[in-house]
Amino acid sequence: MELRSLRYFVAVAEELHFGRAATRLHMSQPPLSRAIKRLEADVGALLFTRSPTGVTLTPVGAVLLDEARALLDHADRVRARVSAAADGATLTVGILGDGTDPGVSRLADAYRRAHPGIDIRIRETDLTDPTCGLRTGLVDVALTRAPFDETALTVRALRTDPVGVVLRADDPLARRDRLRLADLSDRRWFQFPPGTDPVWQSYWNGGTPREGPVVRAVQECLYAVLWNGTVGLAPLGHDLPAELAVVPLVDMAPSRVVAVCNEGDTNPLIRSFMAIAAAAYRH
Repeated sequence: MELRSLRYFVAVAEELHFGRAATRLHMSQPPLSRAIKRLEADVGALLFTRSPTGVTLTPVGAVLLDEARALLDHADRVRARVSAAADGATLTVGILGDGTDPGVSRLADAYRRAHPGIDIRIRETDLTDPTCGLRTGLVDVALTRAPFDETALTVRALRTDPVGVVLRADDPLARRDRLRLADLSDRRWFQFPPGTDPVWQSYWNGGTPREGPVVRAVQECLYAVLWNGTVGLAPLGHDLPAELAVVPLVDMAPSRVVAVCNEGDTNPLIRSFMAIAAAAYRH
């Protein structure tokens, strides 16, 4: 017995007329009549006595009417409670990178339209954890940059950005149109703290062990360049202070913007985030 069939039955039972019930249900009469006949077949008894002027309930129909009303009321309460619970749900999103990225803005708008009742909490993280706290349970899903150790994670690529070297504006190399990693072999590079994901560390060091100051945040990296002449790396297209310049690195693999969740996560809010993120970054 489907809830829809029971709603049809209640409408006919209350109107005692197929035509008026069909109008109330915003449907034509023939499919309504067929639905009631199927319901009678399921029950194994007639629910209505038909006449040219309308219908009346049979004894079986009268019993079903009470039960159907109770079932439909319960279904409505279930729906209301589930909706209220969903409206109170929270999704914590870890973000590493530039919050002014237009992809982030499109994603935020699209997700709010799809899930208006969800409380979205943002946890901005530093450069020491590319998963933004996903592995430790601090966030439900992450919007970050690859590469990093992807073990037990689901990673969806959203966009790739070319990478450049950040230098002081008065550095002789800053006048070049492009650079190669070999051009920077004798320079000091920034480092991440011990324990940082080695795949992540290696990428931002150009695949070679380096010497240089330890940084945890983007601003610390920029200050290391400004104050000490340290080599920094950054995706192209980001605004920098006038005292700094960025030169494209022609032999550096692009930086991938990715959405990440724990492998096998069945939370529909997280699955929806991953799908909406992919669509938002395609524009």
